[in-house]
Amino acid sequence: MSERAFLPLGIAILTVSDSRTIADDRSGDTLAERLTGVGHRLADRRIVPDDLEAIRETVLAWSRDESVDVVITTGGTGFTGRDVTPEALEPIFEKRMEGFSAVFHRISFEKIGVSTIQSRATGGVVNATFVFVLPGSPGACRDAWDHILAAQLDYRHKPCNFVEIMPRLDEHLRRGAAGA
Repeated sequence: MSERAFLPLGIAILTVSDSRTIADDRSGDTLAERLTGVGHRLADRRIVPDDLEAIRETVLAWSRDESVDVVITTGGTGFTGRDVTPEALEPIFEKRMEGFSAVFHRISFEKIGVSTIQSRATGGVVNATFVFVLPGSPGACRDAWDHILAAQLDYRHKPCNFVEIMPRLDEHLRRGAAGA
């Protein structure tokens, strides 16, 4: 039996911040370096302010773009008044990914202890596109990529991975269009 070949994905990175620019976006840099370093393609990268509509509109546009397979956001997952990334994205999730949050918090707990409860990291599917919502620290982005996303976004990872189910993410949409 031959090994599976690596399948590069188009991954878009959205940094949610009122104060960051591309020049000082260390969390976005961390994600971009890691995903391109293993062979994925940076499909797009943007920074939007902590604004519910701007976050939602950007992710929705990417979810409709055939060159984007995955969206990773960083920032806006805390509890301050400006932290609205989960509120922007969870209502548009077709399916929530509770396991991502649980595993992220387990990994984070090993690094920062109970302070992990100050993050509302989450994940889901929007228009057959995986969306991962990460905290705005480079460490959190590194942990999420290194310990979860690198494996799950690699077609070669066994026993299962997200890449192998991507072609079936929109089955419910196709069934509905066919009148079934």
